[in-house]
Amino acid sequence: MDIWELFKKWVVKNKPNTWKNVKVEDLFGSSSDESKTIKTTVNSDLNLNSYWEKKEDWFLISIVNDMFLNAIKLRASDVHIEPGDNWITIRFRIDWNFVNYKTLELKHKDSIIARIKIMSYLRIDEHRLPQDWKIAYKLFGWKQLDMRVSVIPTIYWEKCVIRILKKDDKPPELKDLGIMPYNMVKLKKHLADNYGMILAVWPTGSGKSTTLFSLLSQFDPKLENISTLEDPVEYRIPWVNHTQINPAIDFTFARWLRSLLRQDPDIIMVWEIRDEETAKLAVEASITWHIVFSTIHTNSATHTIQRLVNLWVDPLLITSSLRMIISQRLARKLCPHCKVQYKASDKIKDYIVWKVWKYIKNKEELLLFKSSENWCPKCNNTWYNWRVWLYEVLELTDKLETLILSNASRLQLEIQAIWDWMVPIKDDWLLKVILWETSLEELLSVLWT
Repeated sequence: MDIWELFKKWVVKNKPNTWKNVKVEDLFGSSSDESKTIKTTVNSDLNLNSYWEKKEDWFLISIVNDMFLNAIKLRASDVHIEPGDNWITIRFRIDWNFVNYKTLELKHKDSIIARIKIMSYLRIDEHRLPQDWKIAYKLFGWKQLDMRVSVIPTIYWEKCVIRILKKDDKPPELKDLGIMPYNMVKLKKHLADNYGMILAVWPTGSGKSTTLFSLLSQFDPKLENISTLEDPVEYRIPWVNHTQINPAIDFTFARWLRSLLRQDPDIIMVWEIRDEETAKLAVEASITWHIVFSTIHTNSATHTIQRLVNLWVDPLLITSSLRMIISQRLARKLCPHCKVQYKASDKIKDYIVWKVWKYIKNKEELLLFKSSENWCPKCNNTWYNWRVWLYEVLELTDKLETLILSNASRLQLEIQAIWDWMVPIKDDWLLKVILWETSLEELLSVLWT
């Protein structure tokens, strides 16, 4: 039973005429002698004598709780609370697309933002400066969720964005990520290396950390000294040393890396390479007989090499340390209950055959699926359900190393990588279209530029 229900029942049963002598231990069973007496003020929301009787208080609490519960139920990654001229709009980001959840009267803007600020320990009297912190949210004894709260002032009022981070005990298996055999062979090969750096790249929200943890789970933590530095800690793997950074006390990725190298690590996972110092330390760690996993924000596998050079990492060290770059993206997966089959036009067939001819036996039997765009309760009328992973795996070869040392352009690197059997991410997506996991429309909306 909810603590407020227990509290309400106790008060109804033992309602006093005055609250000046009621102690905290009387309400919640605390044995502390330092608990202070609860005092009331006339026009405060903390007036315990009438808190449960205020309809607006319960309305506010139910609005915020229902918002969180529905966001989790619909597997939303972010909640946006946006004030306007006359209304306050609440939207969910589900698989990168916005879904309108609720529109409320503007008079509730103060109460909703204040409620979220209280839950995340932010200052409720500060409306001029941005604030951010987190909420540890529990679902009726279920696993705890981390919610990263960011509040910024706008011309209408304060806008709030909440990133929902689910804490999982076990990352998904590699075979569950939709990695095609030609990429899986490369991954298995370099997971057997004794040292080197493996990077997962693409912008925020592409599932890089999930892929890294799936790779990390291939090792036995009882036989290896595995340490991770994260922001935030998402997966908790037994026998793995998880560490959370804290910039407030100058505990950064670079400072942690310098200290960790004195802890005799075998495998290191750095959540993100953000600056020159972290990049250089990660590269140096990977050439001193450590396996280093990390992420970096770039737009493709070949862009990553240029990004490292821009962070002032010596090209000679890049060729000595880097083993593999995994560029990835998440796409929406077609809902199995409402997708419909159709025959592609000859022009589309010719294009698909031209790009991925090695994997197609009979062009005439090529059938594709698309969303039906009919009402479907299974996918909440979005025609897509969950996600599918798309990969581009670049394996460093001798010819690529020669090009890197000669300061070759990104286009030259990409052409050579394809000659060395790298399957571009667009081709990997076309194969997922042929396998009926996603649609051409989704491909065009996300990747085709």
